[in-house]
Amino acid sequence: MADTDMLRRLALALPGASEAPHFDRTAFRARVIFATLAPDGQTANLKLTPEEQEFRCTLAPGAFAPTPDAWGRQGWTRATLAALSEDELAAALEAAWKTAQAKPPKKPRKRT
Repeated sequence: MADTDMLRRLALALPGASEAPHFDRTAFRARVIFATLAPDGQTANLKLTPEEQEFRCTLAPGAFAPTPDAWGRQGWTRATLAALSEDELAAALEAAWKTAQAKPPKKPRKRT
């Protein structure tokens, strides 16, 4: 069963990761935020691709769910820590970290 100490340890072990406050949550970032921890320590929001979100939510619906807002449609996923093993949490954090490292595609320049 995962908990806040495990989340913190695994998140900060990822290359370039740091921890900082983010509104009422604790954020973990490496270039950009890849995970946030809820104030009650029960859940974390992870930055996944929509495809990765669908895969994880299908595989473990008791552990993962899209966040119930527009961010959820972009791949942000709520993870219930108590429903995850250390290996499952580590894999999900690594996927979130990789998603955060990807640079968005460049927009085409407008020709004038």
